[in-house]
Amino acid sequence: MAREKEIRGLSGWLMVLVQIAILAVLIGGLSQTNRATPPFVVIAWILAITVDGLCFAGMTVVNPTEAKVITLFGVYKGTIKESGFWWVNPLTTRRRLSLKVRNFESGRLKVNDHDGNPVEIAAVVVWRIVETFEAVFNVDDYEHFVHVQTEAALRILATTYPYDAHIEGEISLRQSLGEISDRLRGEIQERLEKAGINVIEARISHLAYAPEIAGVMLRRQQASAVIAARQKIVEGAVGMVEMALTEISRKNVVALDEERKATMVSNLLVVLCSERGVEPVVNTGTLYQ
Repeated sequence: MAREKEIRGLSGWLMVLVQIAILAVLIGGLSQTNRATPPFVVIAWILAITVDGLCFAGMTVVNPTEAKVITLFGVYKGTIKESGFWWVNPLTTRRRLSLKVRNFESGRLKVNDHDGNPVEIAAVVVWRIVETFEAVFNVDDYEHFVHVQTEAALRILATTYPYDAHIEGEISLRQSLGEISDRLRGEIQERLEKAGINVIEARISHLAYAPEIAGVMLRRQQASAVIAARQKIVEGAVGMVEMALTEISRKNVVALDEERKATMVSNLLVVLCSERGVEPVVNTGTLYQ
């Protein structure tokens, strides 16, 4: 399989001087012809001047972070990557390629995540050309190729993972940004490898539930947050009640039977888990009357 071949042209400044000198000699020779000079000699002088003039078309400039892909009658000859003023065969075709780092942001795609929920997702990809032969000859339009393959990889990624993780440690689109970015970059790089393109970075730039389910999912997230908060409160309250009973028993503050312990646990849990400030009730009797 053909690969990129880096070449160098001849110095453009040197060739300008050489061609000007040749042109001056040819014009001088033509000016010395007269009516006695055979016609084929005059024609030869004119053809030589014409060829020398056409050689000026071989001048080409390569800017920094730029490359020129050289082909001659459909045959790849090489790529000039070194910046400067060069001369190449004037019959060659020279295609300019930018080697600069570029950004591309995909449009917002509407896809279903792993759980079947419709989501909107978009990504930003940072890329550059590293293999000019593949970029020019392996694909028809490498920029369009980047756009299409990025969106295809993004669709596959969105359907592989859920929007939110339902199990601790599970990878999700919203919570596992580092892992998702790495996997998105790997997926895009694998697709763009044949086009000679290196993906420097890929990350999600937009992620949201589709409008038709956004309200329902918001209430679901709020409910999950409330449940998680309640669970933490109950765990803390139970621990504090256990610590209180242990300290009372250890220091022999008061002797509690099982019914008194149950009452104390109930009261403490109400105090600790209530969302409002509680008002104490003074019991002037006993638990048994």
